[in-house]
Amino acid sequence: MRTLIKGAVAASLALASSLATASPLLWQDNSLTYLYGKDFEVDPPIQQAVTFEHVSGWSFGDLFLFVDSIHYNGARDAAGNNSTWYGEIAPRLSFGKISGREIKFGPITDVLLAGTYERGRGDIKNYLLGPGFDLAVPGFDYLQLNTYYRHSDSPSDVRSSWQITPVWAITLPAGRSDILIDGYIDWIVDNDGDGKHANLHFNPQVKYDLGKAMGWKAKQLYAGIEYSYWKNKYGIKDSSAFETDQNVTNLLVKVHF
Repeated sequence: MRTLIKGAVAASLALASSLATASPLLWQDNSLTYLYGKDFEVDPPIQQAVTFEHVSGWSFGDLFLFVDSIHYNGARDAAGNNSTWYGEIAPRLSFGKISGREIKFGPITDVLLAGTYERGRGDIKNYLLGPGFDLAVPGFDYLQLNTYYRHSDSPSDVRSSWQITPVWAITLPAGRSDILIDGYIDWIVDNDGDGKHANLHFNPQVKYDLGKAMGWKAKQLYAGIEYSYWKNKYGIKDSSAFETDQNVTNLLVKVHF
């Protein structure tokens, strides 16, 4: 099963890459975000991060990727590093777009094959694959629900598990500008019993469209906060001896280009 999951994710990445060379790009957005926060768990408590994000829509589906560069303000983690990095690439293949037929029932507007490859410092490699759904729900700019079967390469003795990931965005008018509330939840459901525990990461951002308020182009410059609640961070069980339940509010500035 592990070989199958790794092969399927690699195949979906290769297929997305090959289709991209033959399929037109419909839209894209790129951004850089600066974050500063305190009270992180497991890793050093004060952190600064710069995040590059890319999201694009293609005639065959969509693509999201990001890379975090994280710095510990002079402190070091358990491995002796004063900084780290982490990234994900997540293509989704749309059955509606590929077939040329609308797939729509109830709130579901499309069904997709969703894959993710996670990579981090210290040979962290995870492979995720499963069904994805686009949903039309009043009040949301977009709402996605991806359900993955998750395989971890490191450590090799962690059994595969299921992950549920909703992703959303809501825009609210605020005087001369707007407030954007977007984010995700990563809920790893069932890996208790093998040294890694089920964990949940709730990560919304609340951002004010500062550029629009200043008379510049809308959706270009944001300022706000990112909240990170992570129960059993990295799958490490929280205890009185070692706290791993994380509650952090980051200050952020985000520029789209």
